[in-house]
Amino acid sequence: MLTPHRMDPHHLPHDPSEQPRNPYEELGALDDGPLEETPLEDFLGEGAVRRDEQEPEWSPPGHRRGGRRRKNRFAGLPLAMKAVVGLVALTAFVALADRWALLYAEHRAADTLKDRLDLAAAPEVEIGGFPFLTQLAEKRLESVKVTVPDVAADRVSLAKVSATAHDIRLDADGLTSVRGAHVPRFDGDVLLSFEDLNRELGASQVRFTGEGRDRVRARGTLPVAGHDLRLRAEARIQRQGERGITTEIGGMRLDIGDLATYRPGTRPSEGLHLTPKGTADLARETRKAKALLSVPAIVQRMGVPEATVREALADDGKLTELTGSPKFARQAERLNLIDLALDNPEVLRRLGLDPDLLDELSGLTRPVLADRLSLAFELPKPEQGDVRLDDVRVEEDGIRVRLSGSGLTVGS
Repeated sequence: MLTPHRMDPHHLPHDPSEQPRNPYEELGALDDGPLEETPLEDFLGEGAVRRDEQEPEWSPPGHRRGGRRRKNRFAGLPLAMKAVVGLVALTAFVALADRWALLYAEHRAADTLKDRLDLAAAPEVEIGGFPFLTQLAEKRLESVKVTVPDVAADRVSLAKVSATAHDIRLDADGLTSVRGAHVPRFDGDVLLSFEDLNRELGASQVRFTGEGRDRVRARGTLPVAGHDLRLRAEARIQRQGERGITTEIGGMRLDIGDLATYRPGTRPSEGLHLTPKGTADLARETRKAKALLSVPAIVQRMGVPEATVREALADDGKLTELTGSPKFARQAERLNLIDLALDNPEVLRRLGLDPDLLDELSGLTRPVLADRLSLAFELPKPEQGDVRLDDVRVEEDGIRVRLSGSGLTVGS
């Protein structure tokens, strides 16, 4: 096996040209002369030294939206699309201006009506149609609705008067110089509420409610001679002429407890009469029965034979038998006690009736009582044009009257 021959350093050739160079000698040779200064610009290059002067200061990249890109948002849109956007914006501006002018006109009209009609509050005015400015330029409005609350009408207040005028022609020179208007036709309704009737006619003691299409029912109490009598009545509502309504009061009665009932009038069924309970008390209370039978005028009106009366007054058993019979009860209920009030006050007092109350009831005639419950009113006649009532009906909240008119002129 062959082994590599290891070279002995002592056996190296002695040729100077073949000997290796000493690195320390090369360093020593560099130190023999002065070191030439090399310009930094030559080493790094001219562009590298001026980099700080030419490069801008570093700043973080901008990631916020907007900037120059926002200004050019519509740059890529077609011309037609830009025109549509501009048209929409212009339309919105014109519509806003139209609505502002409309609100101004409604407010001005409300103030004018308040002053001319001497109202406590300005009415509600609603001008219909769109656009308003075009109508104003043509001096013709499509419709105007006016709602006036709490209008006085004779003894009652109209809760709400609402009317809508159509095809109004204006006498104007612009938005702020409307001198008047001509109304060819209008329609509306008037509400006479039960709440107002209860407050103004009933004085919180009588309540009005609807009953059917043309009837109003009154229930409550009426003070008479220091007594609170229960009141019942009905009013039939009907149109009177072309501008008014009238009420026909019927079924009026005043209940004096459970003892008697007063109905104003002169017919046999009217006046002051005992109730069934009042006649039944005569059969149980002999004192009351004897007081009634002791008056000859009462016995004569009841048609009881004198012999029967004498037996009843002499024998309590006969008295109970007489007063407990159905015939006697019917005859007692037909007896009009109001006619006997002045001549027999003591007898009426024994029956439980106050003579002072009966005196005042005699003056409470049908017309007097009906006037207290009257719901009638009449619309004022305009200086120009025509106003008429078309329909009158009773509703849940009150009496509603439909009206119409034509040829009205407002202002000049």
